[in-house]
Parts: sequence; C-alpha cells; structure tokens
Amino acid sequence: MSGGGGNGSAAAPTHVVMFPWLAFGHISPFAQLTRRLVSGSGGDGSFRVMFLTVAGNVAHVEAMLAEAAGVVTVAPLDLPAGAASTAELPGDGAELLKVALDGTRPQVAALLGELRPDAVIFDRLRRAPLYFNVYSAAALACVAVPARCPGGRRPSAHDLTAAPAGFPSDSPLVTLPAYQAADLTYVYESFYGMPSVYHRFSVCFEGCVATVMKSCAEMEGPYIDYFSAQIGKPLLAGPVVPEPPRGELEERWSSWLSSFPENAVVFASFGSETFPPAAAARGLLHGLEATNRPFLVVLNFPKGADAEAEIAARVPPGFEQRVKGRGVLHTGWVQQQHILQHPSVGCYVNHSGFSSVVEGLAAGCRLVLLPMKTDQYINAAVFARELHVGV
Repeated sequence: MSGGGGNGSAAAPTHVVMFPWLAFGHISPFAQLTRRLVSGSGGDGSFRVMFLTVAGNVAHVEAMLAEAAGVVTVAPLDLPAGAASTAELPGDGAELLKVALDGTRPQVAALLGELRPDAVIFDRLRRAPLYFNVYSAAALACVAVPARCPGGRRPSAHDLTAAPAGFPSDSPLVTLPAYQAADLTYVYESFYGMPSVYHRFSVCFEGCVATVMKSCAEMEGPYIDYFSAQIGKPLLAGPVVPEPPRGELEERWSSWLSSFPENAVVFASFGSETFPPAAAARGLLHGLEATNRPFLVVLNFPKGADAEAEIAARVPPGFEQRVKGRGVLHTGWVQQQHILQHPSVGCYVNHSGFSSVVEGLAAGCRLVLLPMKTDQYINAAVFARELHVGV
C-alpha cells in the first residue's frame, strides 16, 4: 500500500500510521482517535490506517477497531516472546520493554519507507510528524517542558516541589508536596543506559511538526498556553470524549447493578497498570464498608502475582460476610464504560488517570480521586482543587 503522499494521485487514499506506546492507557486513546478519524472520513475508502503494535496485542486491538476493519490494518512488530504490553510485565519490565521497543527502529523505518504515509501519529517514536499526547496538558506543562531542566540540569526532588519558570501562577500546582515531587524524579532518570522519559519527550517535541492533545482550553487553557509557548510549535487541542459503549453489559453485572436505586452504587477501579498497595486497598475497603452503600471494587495485580494471596492481604477479617449482598470485590477485566453509564452507578473512585477521569465525567459520575504516582497527582490537583469536579 502507498499513501496519498506516495504518488500524488488524487485518487490515492490518505494513509495514516498510528504507533502508540505499549500500554493500554496509551493504546486505548489511539484506538479511539482512529475510530474518530475513520468515521469522520465517511468510510468511503479515502482514508486508511495502519496501527502498529506487537503480536501479543493484535487480537485485542483488532477487537477495539472491529467496526473499522475494512480500512484499518493492525500490523505486528517483532519483540521478545511474552512482551506485549506493560500490563504483562512484572517489576521494572516496563523499562526493559522500552529498550526492546527502541530496537524495533529498523522495522518501523522499513515500514514507513514502504508505506510512505501522509501522517504518522505517535507517542514514543523518535522522529515523526505528529505527537499524540495521552497525558493531561497540566502533566506535560509541569514535568516535560524545557524550563523544567534549565541548562540541561536534571531537577532534584526539591526542585520539583516548585513549578517551572513561567508556570501559571494561580495554579494549585505551583507547589507540590515533597513525597509527590520525589515520585516525579522517575521522569528524569535513565534505566539500563537508555534515555529518560523526559529525554524521550524532548526528542518527540523536537522531531514533530505539531502536538495533538486530547484536551481543550475550557478544561486546561492555562496549561495548554504555557506548554505551547515552551515548545514553540503548533498545538492541536480537542478532547477525545469516550464514545457510547458498544454491546451490552454482562448479565451478572447488569442484574446486580439494577437491583439498586439510581446513583446508589460506588464503582472503584484503578486502570490496567496502577495497583493499590495492601494498606491503601484495606483502607479503601474499610471506607466503602463504612458508607453503607452498595459498591463494586476492581483490584488487579502485576503479572506473576498470586492473586489469591494478594486479595487475602487486602481484605479485612470478616469483610465479605459484613458486606454480603451490597459489596463485590472483583479481580479481572470488566466493561468499565458500561458500568459507569449504568443508572445505578453514581460515584467513581479511581486513580486519577487522565482518560479515567474524563470517562467518569462523561458518564456523569461523582469522582473520588486516589492518585498513586507521577501524573496522577497532577491530574487530581487540577480536577479536585482547580476545576472542582472531584474530591
């Protein structure tokens, strides 16, 4: 296949390559953007997409893009066996996955040379036209701008307690608690001799012609303006609001939720890559029990963990008997968007991942934010203390 940029023919389709980082928190927004681009083109064959991922993710991505199967091709990249997404890796496996993905550069270069696409939309590639940011504008403005590393100097945990030079002065992020700042030092650290997250951001910004953000001025205007001024390149902003869920909610969840009044149920879930530690999970379960409200909690664990042992370490003695009939603790995948939009669900407890917060807002849920790392702290401050849409 050759894209519209290949031969200049008016009849040639516009060809876009999507290349997200191998975490489902990145893959899902890319799939959503792909569906929007395809539907916006009218589905007449004038627009085609190649979606790059690894072999272990192909079936999952194809399912996410099933309605666009005629114009979207999901192409696998070769990685070591068992490396599919960051959710599939234990410990510091995500850092090793970055090393492995860097090694796919010859494969990607060969594909792009053959396809000659009109646009490449990416979030980790070294050189490509459009950088699609899946984080909040506030998170990028706080940690990824040049002002954060003046003179190329790596910031200390103490440096990170204060906002970078020129940052919006009325933001709740002008100062950060020491423990949050200490966690953010990860962004500037090198692992296995490879570039830091900050360096990867910088190379992306230098190599792209524009940045695409799934946000808007009404929600993050000051941060979008600050980031745009720092990077000095066009910034295309617009929220990627979740589409209506497809299919039906599983009968077991539909029946259980429907047994409660409207807005009565608390739903707690923490994404595919955030795992509440035992003490935090026990505190959450104690708190939900004390509300006397019905609740559904989803707790997952890193690959290779003994789920039964992990649950046992988190469930208070006698908990299941005390909440029987009104409380459910589940491990594994659930239809989150369907659950959030069920009439009985009124509150969403989450980890403050940007996509999760927007999904909860779109569903009309009250938000309880429990940030546990890096950008989640920033998102929680913006949505709770600045926009006042959560606590």
